[in-house]
Amino acid sequence: MDGLPDELVWEILSRIMKTTDRNSASLTCKRFHDMDNEQRQSLRVGCGLDPANNALTSLCNRFPNLRRVEISYSGWMSKQGKQLDDQGLSVLSSCCPSLSDLTLSYCTFITDVGLCYLSSCSRLSALKLNFTPRISGCGILSLVVGCKNLNILHLSRCLNVSSVEWLEYLGKLETLEDLSIKNCRAIGEGDLIKLGPCWRKIKRLQFEVDANYRYMKVYDRLAVDKWQKQRVPCENIQELSLVNCIISPGRGLACVLGKCKNLEKIHLDMCVGVRDFDIIGLAQKSKNLRSISLRVPSDFSLPIFLNNPLRLTDGSLKALAQNCSMLESVKISYSDGEFPSFSSFTLDGILSLIQGCPIRELSFDQVYSFNDVGMQTLCLAQHLENLELIRCQEISDEGLQLVSQFSRLRTLRLTKCLGVTDDGLKTLVGSYKLELLAVEDCPQISERGLVGAAKSISFRQDLSWMYS
Repeated sequence: MDGLPDELVWEILSRIMKTTDRNSASLTCKRFHDMDNEQRQSLRVGCGLDPANNALTSLCNRFPNLRRVEISYSGWMSKQGKQLDDQGLSVLSSCCPSLSDLTLSYCTFITDVGLCYLSSCSRLSALKLNFTPRISGCGILSLVVGCKNLNILHLSRCLNVSSVEWLEYLGKLETLEDLSIKNCRAIGEGDLIKLGPCWRKIKRLQFEVDANYRYMKVYDRLAVDKWQKQRVPCENIQELSLVNCIISPGRGLACVLGKCKNLEKIHLDMCVGVRDFDIIGLAQKSKNLRSISLRVPSDFSLPIFLNNPLRLTDGSLKALAQNCSMLESVKISYSDGEFPSFSSFTLDGILSLIQGCPIRELSFDQVYSFNDVGMQTLCLAQHLENLELIRCQEISDEGLQLVSQFSRLRTLRLTKCLGVTDDGLKTLVGSYKLELLAVEDCPQISERGLVGAAKSISFRQDLSWMYS
């Protein structure tokens, strides 16, 4: 190795991706050690960092070209030593001039002062905070004022981030492309209007409301009426995920649906107030839509919008079938509180979607309207490669036996399906047509019944769910 030029050794080390392997390589000789120090661009530390500030200083001095740093104290206990504090972030800002991506998880000792230190990191473009309870909106504001190239911001369970001044400032910068806000109780759907002109730049938006907090505190018509009616220029959003949100016409995030002409992926999970009008508008505008995931709330969780036609119907699915010619991934599920007779989508709507789109991935969870007739229609789904059926109790062995006729199916997952037995899999045994067959918690299917039904088998049975 001594005869190899530095350029070749550099190339060899750059192809070692696993951190453990790089650590081992750096210990073989001083040459590898020095090159690894110069080449290392990412670092992940946490509970083993003790004393935290001194250890981080040593690591930053050893790896002067760090770009991505993740600090996680998941599972931390006081006996493991003091956590990294604000002084540690001061070390990062002064010793890592190339820092562009920082993740802080469960860092309970870090306050707004630490974020002020980070404001001097002019190259910082991505910040992800997960459960940093001592950080407030003031700290976020001080950071975005200094870091004018920030284009990725993720906030999860940041319970004290309440001021929306930082949203207004980010909006003026017009640099943000990826915004994720999850379970930050003091930030509501109506606050996002503060982004203003920055909406034009956003390509990925995730917004999740704490379900317990929403149901206990905000299910009130007056709270929704306080939101401003708004129009936002959100045409460039490519990925949209809304969880536990209230969709009220013209207010909050309802204004985003139907305007994202470049949308490729959408996930609506337990969003109260979504109507056919919203999905039809989305389908007509988002011609590039490739993936849609709908988790529909129970009818009994809709007390505040009784004057609106709330329940999604086949009209939504037919609009998707007619307008979204690139749709290839569909997931439809109902909340645990949903009763079979209340299912909003009928078999007719589901079949129109299957027949009208080149679907490769299909998942149904508690969709009681999907039965053996639906399985027969899937025989005509020429593009279907992955099928997942969860708690679909209307499917019997007769429908399951049709899987052998699905021309391109490679993966089949069955979970908590009561109506299928080993007999339903007999047509697959010995064919090895499937790459993967996964069966979980189906009481009438045995592990023996799966033998020879696919190249790879996964089986698990825990029937406690039937009695809980």
